[in-house]
Amino acid sequence: MTSVVCLFCALAAASIAQPKRFRPSSDYVQVGKPDQEEGRKVLQTFRSHGLYPGQHYLEFTLSILPRRGEERSVPGRLWGTHDTQGNLTRIVLSPGVPGQETRLLVRIGPKSAAWTFTPGKDSSVQPLSSAALFEPLAGSDVTAFDLEMPFLYWDDFVFEGVSKVRGRPAHVFLMKPPANLIPGAQKITGVRLYLDTEYSAVVQFQEVGADDSPIKTMSTLDLKKVDDQWIVKSIDYRVEETRNKSRFTVTAAAENQEFSPALFEPAVLAEPIQAPAASSITKIGP
Repeated sequence: MTSVVCLFCALAAASIAQPKRFRPSSDYVQVGKPDQEEGRKVLQTFRSHGLYPGQHYLEFTLSILPRRGEERSVPGRLWGTHDTQGNLTRIVLSPGVPGQETRLLVRIGPKSAAWTFTPGKDSSVQPLSSAALFEPLAGSDVTAFDLEMPFLYWDDFVFEGVSKVRGRPAHVFLMKPPANLIPGAQKITGVRLYLDTEYSAVVQFQEVGADDSPIKTMSTLDLKKVDDQWIVKSIDYRVEETRNKSRFTVTAAAENQEFSPALFEPAVLAEPIQAPAASSITKIGP
C-alpha cells in the first residue's frame, strides 16, 4: 500500500513539474464545421503521392534578405528523388567554395531524417542532431527542419476547411505535434499547412508558437513549367518576429532524370557529384 501511495505522489509531482503543453486553437476558415473525414482523405492522398513523383535537378539561389542590414546570396544545387519511404533531397550550398560548401541529405516522409557533411571540416557524414535541425543554413532563415517538414506526417491534425492563398483555393490543416517532439522544436505548438486543392502541393505553411502567435511562414510565390512539368520557381521563408526573409529562387532545372540510388545514400554525401549534362538543363530567367 505504501508503494502505491509513493507512486501516486511521484506521478502527481511530475505532472505539477511539467506544465501542460499549449495547444493552438482551430480556426475554421469556412461556414460550418469542415468534414474531418474529407480532410483525412485529402491528407492521405497527398502523403501517398509525396512532394514530387519523379527525379529532378535544380540550380538555385538562396537570397538572405534581412529587414535591416546587408543582403547577400548563396548559390546552391539540388538533386531530388523518391522511394517507398518518401522523398530524398540532396543539397549543396556554396558548391566548390572552400570553407563555405555545405552538403545536406534530407528525407521527407513518415520517418524523416537529415544528414550533413562539410568538406575540409568533417571526417565523415553526420546525422543532424535535434538542436542542429533548427540552426540557420548558410546564415539564412531556413533550417533543416523547414526542409524536412516532419509535420506533414504528424498523426494529430484538424481539417480547418478551404481558404485562398495568393488567389488559389487550398485545403487548410492545423497539424499538432506529438508529445515526444524533439527538444529544439518545443516552441512550435503547431503548424498550419495549406495544400493546393488542384495540384495537392504545399503552397504555404506557418509554424505556430505560444498563444497562437506565428513564428515563421513559408510561402510559394510562383511556379514555372519545365519539360511539361510545373515546378516551384521561388519560395519565401519569413520570420514573423524580425520580418527577416530568405528567398529560394530556382535558376535552372532538369526534369525526368535517372539518378543512381547510390547518390542518395548518406555515406555518399562525402563524395562530390556532377550536375546532369548541360543539354538537359533549362535555364530559368526572372
